[in-house]
Amino acid sequence: MLQGHQSWIFRNKPVILSSAAVGGPFEAQGNLADDFDLLYGDIWLEQDSFEKAEKKMLEDACDTAIKKADIQKGDINFFLAGDLMNQIISSSFSARTVGVPYLGIFGACSTSMEGLALAAQLVDSGAAKYALAGTCSHNCTAEKQFRYPTEYGSQKPPTAQWTVTGAGAAVVASSGNGPRVVSATVGRVIDMGISDPFNMGAAMAPAAVDTIQAHFRDLQITADHYDIIATGDLGQVGHAIAKDLFKKHGIDVPENKLTDCGLLIYSKDQEVMSGASGCACCATVTYGHLLRRLRAGEWKRMLIVATGALLSPLSYQQNESIPCVAHAVAIEQ
Repeated sequence: MLQGHQSWIFRNKPVILSSAAVGGPFEAQGNLADDFDLLYGDIWLEQDSFEKAEKKMLEDACDTAIKKADIQKGDINFFLAGDLMNQIISSSFSARTVGVPYLGIFGACSTSMEGLALAAQLVDSGAAKYALAGTCSHNCTAEKQFRYPTEYGSQKPPTAQWTVTGAGAAVVASSGNGPRVVSATVGRVIDMGISDPFNMGAAMAPAAVDTIQAHFRDLQITADHYDIIATGDLGQVGHAIAKDLFKKHGIDVPENKLTDCGLLIYSKDQEVMSGASGCACCATVTYGHLLRRLRAGEWKRMLIVATGALLSPLSYQQNESIPCVAHAVAIEQ
């Protein structure tokens, strides 16, 4: 049901029956390697293009999540997925393999929580018994589409971020054992006039703060309600800006409760500039590391706020600024 202006309360508390996170060789060297279900030894995944490799990662994440849920593909009512590629081809081509009714979505790097929120809404309303939500990204496909092919070897500024090579998926069910999706807040598009594609954290931070503020307002709660609040991929620059914006707007979010998936996934020894980004950043950290800690009882409630920059190569070439959005999903054990 609608709560406030832009939030949903899920009365039946849909269950995250299972989740899966897969990653590439660079992710295998990071802080959260043990939280992945599958790590690949090379970025090609034995495919003849990076785009096909990205598609296979999403297929593998979906297959793993379905297997862990102990159900069949035919039991899935709807598959919701999106990615960063033009016309979300990684997701659409994966849907061809998954073979269940498909809803393609696009929220850039906010897609993971957009998909999870919609999946929970379908299940909570009785429109689905099982819904599969997934997303993916690949460092080399994103670099080629949005910046320069990796072979070009272009130098990046310190504000730039490293696109995660990986995929994440979750099976949401009407009943069963697992963490429950209790609410979600759909974000507004926020554009502060930033046009630098190498400074995504600064562009996305205002959207993250706006959505968190709306979530607190609509549900009439404070940050104390959650054990952890994790943004999607703001990186060092965006994370610092978000903390400043919270103070400016008088929103009390203790530093020990606020983290960012883009700061968690890689180690300090990995050269990723400001941190990680990409659709798979929030997806793999949430569906692997964060849910594992929730299931283990370390936390009882968490708020995941996936952030996305809604630019395209065409909009950048036409000197457009970068509109951004953030979607929040509350999960409890």
